[in-house]
Parts: sequence; structure tokens; C-alpha cells
Amino acid sequence: MTLARFAAGRALSGVIFALVVASLSLLLAHAMADDVDDDPLAAPESRAARRAELGLDRPFLETYARWLAGLVRLDLGQSTRFRRPVRDLLGERAINTTLLAVCALLVATGLGLPLGRLSAVDPHGAGRAVRAASLAVLSVPPLIGALALVLIAARTGWLPTGGMTSREGLTGAAWAADVLRHLPLPVLALALPMAATIERLQARALLDAIGRPFVAASRARGLDADAAARVHAWPVSLAPVIGTYGVLVGALFSGSFIVEIVTAWPGLGRLMFDALGARDTWLVAGCGAAGAVALAIGTTAADVVHAAVDPRVLEAQR
Repeated sequence: MTLARFAAGRALSGVIFALVVASLSLLLAHAMADDVDDDPLAAPESRAARRAELGLDRPFLETYARWLAGLVRLDLGQSTRFRRPVRDLLGERAINTTLLAVCALLVATGLGLPLGRLSAVDPHGAGRAVRAASLAVLSVPPLIGALALVLIAARTGWLPTGGMTSREGLTGAAWAADVLRHLPLPVLALALPMAATIERLQARALLDAIGRPFVAASRARGLDADAAARVHAWPVSLAPVIGTYGVLVGALFSGSFIVEIVTAWPGLGRLMFDALGARDTWLVAGCGAAGAVALAIGTTAADVVHAAVDPRVLEAQR
């Protein structure tokens, strides 16, 4: 199987996955959309008119067909809470979630890979402390870890714990400065568990590579242990680590939902939480679709990169 065909197959699977998740989100939101009027004292006629205006007075199958037709045109309906097109809200929040996810993945990779190498080549020195720290981080549930970081930030004042200022009325430079102030806390909350996972995976993969014959042959030629691990074993050990990035990306996006709520980061996770609380049918479906698309893109990219660096993946598909 060629790499292009493999990528096309993964992309098709991603599209199907995104459509299924979005459809289930719409079904959930439609089932709980009992009241879309913000005024609890509104007359029944007013609420009925409002439901008819939003297209929520029809059977689900008809609503679903209309939503799919709008999806082709990128028309995801109108938010009942924000009174704005869902497409505009998703575009704004998707930028924040993407920025958070990319930064967290870079930080996790930058910490996890070198620490995993240290843990493997120095198992009785600094590597022991690295392993203990990783196991401690992995044993803490994501919600507890995020709350602990927020508590530390609140007590020390090192990082802001509130949400970002609205972009309205801010210049580009002022908004960027506000993002940089509020970004470190959610990034750390997402990156630390991922860094611990990558460290454990890298350490195991490197130890396995060090035990292979080609590394022993390099040692026999006079190369010291550290150089043999760095030059010969480490590049080989990266392939299995890269292969797990598809799973890590999935954990990243699922974890961002909790982190965004706890740290008040204005991303898709926070938007979904607000939409569920408001029973905002079209916004819930839109958030589900956007999250599924982001997850599909991330996992597809990780699988394609893994196949590119490890030809055995393509051979296994034949």
C-alpha cells in the first residue's frame, strides 16, 4: 500500500467519524431542547414561535436532514444563547483550542522525549527521580491535576487564573499579550500528563532499542554506551513513540474539555459546556462536529507521519 492511499483511507475514516459524532451530538441536543427561551415567564405562544423560528418544532429526522443540508453550505444554524451564527462562534473558539492543543503538544514533546532518554540511560541516578515524577503525575486524574494547578496559581499569584478578556475592543497586540498571560496555566495542565506518558513510552522504546544487535555491534566497534544510545538507538526508538501520537491527540482533545472549563480558557470545550447548560441545540451539534473534525485531523496526521517514518505500518495494511 502506498502512503497516499493509506492517507486517503485514514482521511475517509476521519470524515465518517466526524459525521457520526456530530449526528449523535445533534440527537442529544434535540432530545433535551425542551425550552429555548431565556425568559421563564414567557407565554407558551412566544416559546412555540421561538421554537418554530429555530426549526426545533419539527421531527428529528426532518431536522437532521435540514441540518445536513446546511452543513454542506457550512451553515450550522443560529445559537439560541449567543444569538449569533454557530459558524462564527466555532471559528473564534477553534483558534483558541488549536493554540492550546498545539502548545501543549509541543511542551509535552519537549519535556517527554529528553526525560525519557535520561530515564533509560541513567536508570539509577536522575532517571529514578524522573520515573517517580512521571508515575506521580500519571496517577493524578486530569481534573484534580488542573484544579491543583489553578490552586497553586491562585495562592502564589504567578499565573492569572481567570479567563481571557473579550477580544472586542482590543487591538491585535493587546489581545496577543492577554493570550500570552493566560495561556501557560491551561498549557501546563494539559502538557504535564502527556509529557509523563511520552517519557514512559520513550524510556521503554529506548531500552528496547539499546538491547538490539546493531547497538551491541556499535559498542564492539569502540563506541561508548552513551554515544551508542544517542546515535544508533534513539532514532530507532522514536518510531514506536510517534505511533502513539494518534492516541495522545485523542487524549489531548478530550482533556482540553476539562482543562478549558477549570481554567476558564475560551475554547471549544468551554463553548460546549455553555451550550449544554443552555440547551443550545445547534451550538451543541456544531461543537460536537468541530471537536470531531479536529480529533480526526489530529489522529489522521499522526497516523500518516507514523506510516512515513515506519514502513512496517504500510506493509501491515497489505
